Amino acid sequence: MSETILYTDLSAYYDLMCADIDYLAQSDTAHRLQQIFGNQGLRHLDLACGTGPHIRHLIDRGYVSEGIDLNQPMLDIAQRRCPTAQFSRQDMCDFKVSAPVDLITCFLYSIHYTATVERLKDCIKRSHTALEPKGVFCFNSVDKTKIDNGSSTSHTVKQGGSDFVFSSKWFYFGEGEEQSLKLSIQKTTANNTQSWQDEHPMVAVSFEELRALLSPYFDVHIFEHDYEKLVPWNRSTGNALFVCVKL
Repeated sequence: MSETILYTDLSAYYDLMCADIDYLAQSDTAHRLQQIFGNQGLRHLDLACGTGPHIRHLIDRGYVSEGIDLNQPMLDIAQRRCPTAQFSRQDMCDFKVSAPVDLITCFLYSIHYTATVERLKDCIKRSHTALEPKGVFCFNSVDKTKIDNGSSTSHTVKQGGSDFVFSSKWFYFGEGEEQSLKLSIQKTTANNTQSWQDEHPMVAVSFEELRALLSPYFDVHIFEHDYEKLVPWNRSTGNALFVCVKL
C-alpha cells in the first residue's frame, strides 16, 4: 500500500499506533522550553499535527494553537479533539500562517517527512519566517550515522475486541540523504488477521549537518531525547531534541 492510502485507511487507528507516546510530557517540555529560551508568547503552530494530541495539551496550557498536516482524515479527528484550534491541510515545507506564532513544534520525528535536504531547508526557512522574534522551533530528530538497521520497536494494544501489534524501525542505506521508516501493523479479530506493511522515504542527516542547516536562522540547542529533564546532547546517542531560537 502507498503511504497515503495507509495513513488514510488507518487514520482512526493512528492514536492506537502512538499509544506508547507520552504526549503530555512532550507538550510540557515544549512549554518549558518556550519559557526558558523563547519569548513566553502563547501562539502555537504544530507541524504534521496528526490527530492533534500535542495541540490539545498546549491549549490546556493556555496556548492559542493551530495545526497543519497533509492527511485530511486525521485533521478531521484533530478538529473534533481541539474544537477551538485552527487546522489546515498544508505541506510543512510550503506553509503559511495568518499571523506570526511564538512556538512551533514538530514531534514524532515528523521533521524527517520532508524527505530531501532541499525540502528540509524549505521547512526551516518557512518556520523561521512564521515565528515572532525570539520564537522557538522545537522538534526531535534521529542521526543517520547512528541508526541500527537491525533495531526495531513494537507495542500491542487491545480495542473493540481486536488485538493490534504496531512495529517500526529506521533503515539507513549507509550513504546519501535518504533513510526509511518501516512500519508494520497487524490487527487480529476472532482469529482473522489483517496486516499492513509500508515504507516511508525520510530525509537522512547527521546532527552536525542539521545544526549547520539551522544555524543561519536560529540559535541552536541540542538536548538528549529526554522529556523528564533537560540534559545537553552527549554527542553519542542517536536521538535528540532540537531547540531553535529565532535569530
